[in-house]
Amino acid sequence: MTEFATFSVTLPDEAATAHLMADLALLLGAGDIITLTGDLGAGKTTAARAMIRYLADDAELEVPSPTFTLVQAYELPSFPLLHADLYRIAHTSELEEIGLQPFPEGTVVLIEWPERAGDALPSNRIDIALSHRNELDAEARTAEIAGHGKAAAQVERLKSLRQFLDKAGFGKATRRRMAGDASIRSYARLNKDGASFILMNSPRRPDGPPIYDGKPYSAAVHLAEDVKPFVAIAGGLRARGLSAPEIFHADLDSGFLITEDLGQAVLFEGDPPQPMQDRYEVATDMLAALHREMLPETLPIAEQASYSIPVFDTDALLVEIGLMPEWYLPDRGAALGDAARAEFFAMWRELLDTSVSSTRSWVLRDFHSPNLIWLETREDIKRVGLIDFQDAVLGSPAYDLVSLLQDARLDVPEMLELMLFSRYIKARRAADAQFDAGAFAATYAILSAQRNTRLLGTFARLNRRDGKPHYLRHQPRIWSYLTRSLDHPALASIKAWYAAHVPPPGLPPPSF
Repeated sequence: MTEFATFSVTLPDEAATAHLMADLALLLGAGDIITLTGDLGAGKTTAARAMIRYLADDAELEVPSPTFTLVQAYELPSFPLLHADLYRIAHTSELEEIGLQPFPEGTVVLIEWPERAGDALPSNRIDIALSHRNELDAEARTAEIAGHGKAAAQVERLKSLRQFLDKAGFGKATRRRMAGDASIRSYARLNKDGASFILMNSPRRPDGPPIYDGKPYSAAVHLAEDVKPFVAIAGGLRARGLSAPEIFHADLDSGFLITEDLGQAVLFEGDPPQPMQDRYEVATDMLAALHREMLPETLPIAEQASYSIPVFDTDALLVEIGLMPEWYLPDRGAALGDAARAEFFAMWRELLDTSVSSTRSWVLRDFHSPNLIWLETREDIKRVGLIDFQDAVLGSPAYDLVSLLQDARLDVPEMLELMLFSRYIKARRAADAQFDAGAFAATYAILSAQRNTRLLGTFARLNRRDGKPHYLRHQPRIWSYLTRSLDHPALASIKAWYAAHVPPPGLPPPSF
């Protein structure tokens, strides 16, 4: 692995500096260290201010120079950030007094005058050296960006991103931060000539430990490992008249896309958020229309390149629900013994083998409120915009209906769920008189229990492993959906096992 990477860029004005810092911010994660060096007036504080405002999504945020306070702290949406100015530091021993020795974990640190820290600087960091280019313009600067240690890969990626944007004609587009998701992907809105586009940064997923029959979790459950599935599925959805974003520019190897911006209108309203029934009805109709088609299992990506959609088989479904005993039960002080664990997986394998694998459709997998955009000006089912489907698999059509009607992030009242479920059944029967509503209802209940079991474990893992406690506030809702689905007769034995071994979630943490 490269331990050092560097490139330089000319910044003709302050806007260009802001673009550079926004591009770097798109690639940052908690714990990253960035240093800013240069003479007085070289633009260090200007660069830091641009990054902080981008990460805060607030162009007017007051970002004072920390020359006198030494360190200024910001609680930003993605992670906390410390902006430090070490000009007045006389000795490295003073770093401990201002909270920079040792460097804080889980925090991005921006450091001006880093040379005052001497050997105390972490070996994994990004250095940005700014210098005047008065021969070009009084505002012009050159930035030398260097990545050390693990940060070398980020600098290489930053260079690739800048080249991609320039080649696509978006180098001078304004950037605006977008909220991310639980993945390693990140997004920005690009504004060019008054039009809005989406920049997707989708790096190749790193392999985790091979603990699931020799595979990392992502491979075992068929999560997308690069951006190619997104491109393939988007094309397949659009070809069937559905509103997936058009892709205008793509670097498939690096994982950068510039796509259509479907907007920000959603399918819910209020605080706390509640489903908008008329919009949920259209989303239900969209699923029914998709599921009655014969769908291909292989889709084109580009000329002479194709993507085979993986099958959501029993083994993958079992790995998913294994997150519950692996992460959720230990949190509740209810770790399983070997016999109970074996019984859990044996019961689920038998249930999934006999009930779920007969019918295959495209399972978009995360068909719920964060990933559905309302497109008022379009017609019929095209009014539902789709933005997160790269993990699509071939499986039961009931799975996405569960995702919609038992939304993990907002409460769907049981009466609304039943009404929309009936609406879906009616639409499927109208298209196919042989559609078996009873068998579908049993599969819906089974996949509801499977999905909500997995989510209990997923949210516990996001808290404990990834430092994202806000996901825990969804666990009581997930528990409610789970207990609802366990009442189906097909799940009687599973219900008894859960009653004996699975305690309900505790109180959620405060919302923030």
